[in-house]
Amino acid sequence: MIKDLFGQAILDYQTNNQPEDIITETSISEADPMSVAYLFRSFSEMPQLEQKALQMARGKVLDIGCGAGSHSLYLQENSACEVFPIDISEQAIKACQLRGIQNTRVSDVMAIEGELYDTLLLMMNGIGIFGKLKNMTAFLQKLKSLLAPGGQMLIDSSDIIYMFDEDEDGGKWIPSIESYYGEVVFNITYKGQQEEPFDWLYVDYNTLQNAAHANGLQCELVVEGEHFDYLAKLWI
Repeated sequence: MIKDLFGQAILDYQTNNQPEDIITETSISEADPMSVAYLFRSFSEMPQLEQKALQMARGKVLDIGCGAGSHSLYLQENSACEVFPIDISEQAIKACQLRGIQNTRVSDVMAIEGELYDTLLLMMNGIGIFGKLKNMTAFLQKLKSLLAPGGQMLIDSSDIIYMFDEDEDGGKWIPSIESYYGEVVFNITYKGQQEEPFDWLYVDYNTLQNAAHANGLQCELVVEGEHFDYLAKLWI
């Protein structure tokens, strides 16, 4: 049973309903608090790669997994783009609406049919929604079907190999060789409630590039962040 604690935290912050930190824990990291305020950051507070993505966005934009809507809000107020934010969280979308963000809707991108966009925006490790590496083809094909002629996908992710210990030879010690090291299981706790664990994916750039090419997409490394993260552009 999904409780939508992430969405609840976003809505609590927007409505000043005693928001608390979100506690995140993964299969490869210990519990760590995250301030919900981070999701409401302004353009100047965003990392360089997010700023770059917003500067590159054009035309009709689908903001996939928009969360608190900070990227959509910036584009709505500071660009000529027509922005369409979507999220599977009803509470996050309600918070977006309260912030004055237009064209919002509760939707899973995999359920969208018959729509075309000039820019598909997947920020804050937007690849995470793929869940596992085996799902890359299905997601990339869906995203490809939503691209208007000349359209682009702007996706950021991280190479989390740095989180694994080195062995005596300088290689990385990865617990399981049967699965891709970027596949993690997330656990979220908020106000004493725990969300059902969910799969989340981090992808190194070379793996993304290979998957893009295998699915008939071009792939370009736009900018690398300060902590093993990067922004990529994909197009047909």
